[in-house]
Amino acid sequence: MLKKIRFWLALVFWVSITLLFLDITKGLHIYLGWMAKLQFLPAILSINIGVILLVLALTFLFGRLYCSIICPLGVFQDFVSRIAGRFKKRRFSFKKENRSVRLYILGVFVLMMIFFAPIADLVAPYSAYGRMVSLLFQPIYQWIHNIGASIAEHYDSYAMYSLDVWFKAGWAIVVPIVTFIVVTVWSWKTGRGYCNTVCPVGTLLGLISTKSLFKVNIKDDKCVNCGLCEKNCKAQAIDYKLHKIDYSRCVACMNCIDVCKKSAIVFSRCKSEKAESKATSEVDESLRKTLATTALLAVSSVVKAQEKTVDGGLAVIEDKKIPNREIPVKPAGSRSYKHFSNHCTGCQLCVSQCPNGILRPSTRLDSFLQPEMSFERGYCRPECTRCSEVCPTGAIEKITREEKTAIRAGHAVWIKQNCLPVTDGVSCGNCASHCPSGAITMVPLVGNPDVKIPSIDSERCLGCGACEHLCPVRPFSAIYVEGNLVHGDF
Repeated sequence: MLKKIRFWLALVFWVSITLLFLDITKGLHIYLGWMAKLQFLPAILSINIGVILLVLALTFLFGRLYCSIICPLGVFQDFVSRIAGRFKKRRFSFKKENRSVRLYILGVFVLMMIFFAPIADLVAPYSAYGRMVSLLFQPIYQWIHNIGASIAEHYDSYAMYSLDVWFKAGWAIVVPIVTFIVVTVWSWKTGRGYCNTVCPVGTLLGLISTKSLFKVNIKDDKCVNCGLCEKNCKAQAIDYKLHKIDYSRCVACMNCIDVCKKSAIVFSRCKSEKAESKATSEVDESLRKTLATTALLAVSSVVKAQEKTVDGGLAVIEDKKIPNREIPVKPAGSRSYKHFSNHCTGCQLCVSQCPNGILRPSTRLDSFLQPEMSFERGYCRPECTRCSEVCPTGAIEKITREEKTAIRAGHAVWIKQNCLPVTDGVSCGNCASHCPSGAITMVPLVGNPDVKIPSIDSERCLGCGACEHLCPVRPFSAIYVEGNLVHGDF
């Protein structure tokens, strides 16, 4: 019964979070957005005390149920392992924990989160899963949807509509592809290998779970040393010969209880042993040594992004290209470039939920895979606050529509040598007529009053990108948006 309850809860969480990233209706966040806010690392970054205490209390009471039920990457590993089990049953065996490696990775992760978060985010479990679904699987899901829409249209049904399918990550798509391959292969062979070796959240909660109140326990008087529990433990944490369980790796999946034919394994109050106290003291000592060693790595962790200038050009039939902005434009509600960088884990939930298609992962080194705005496919509508509603880390704070119209996330920059009135002597004014804040007006060009050019009031500009998106010049617009380091308001 315990295994069935755990299984169905995990399935509900996993499917719901996956659908949240795949969502083509852009409305599921209203019902499922709270599941993203239950993730442990985003809760820490957003200082969500309630969720942090809930996860810690759950771990102190029942062990790593968070990893077994709530974490989508953990459940994904279980899904892969379950498929592998169809081909080879009872394939696991006990392996001694490589504690020093786990603690070393945790120490490096903590330091990188402090000094260079985008690299640390690559192994964060929730963010890694979000990148896989949003950047890799969502385009495939949309492509399949479009096939269904074409079939429905053939039969004069328009209940479905075609979507614009594109891979948002560019060359950075390599990251979710590599993550998917590594996690899938590792899970296929060793079950929870990634979870119990690389994952920093798993290591941290594993240290706590050694002291949990309720644990999986082996009854010595009933055990016949058949080995079924060890062969079915996907965490490879059970040594049936010694009747020992490594609770730092046990994810309370209840597989061992389900397969034991002698009822020798129960989930109950733990029995205190001196050996556990000794093991815990060894963990504490190893952790201190690890943090001292990894402190030396922080010096070389900061890499500056290369700055490039915007190159203009005219090609009427070309698609728009992304200008190389000196400061990327971050969504309204992120307060400042620094605040966003320190809190964002690059999970891509805002990217997948953006109805305007303007958010995509950065390929800059200092903000790698953290979302930024780009306007070749649309612009940030003043009435839309979707990204602030779904962000689980507090990188984009929740704002109202009224508050958004008073936030200056960026400012428009005019490129004289690209502008049609200057180069071709034709009237345009597209940027001014579509500016929602009235920050652009057309004024006579000095020395040639017959030609009118845009004049930008930076104090009124919101950085929404309407001017850049609607500028007819190709491939680079004659007006583009630079981000503000600190978002001002009126």
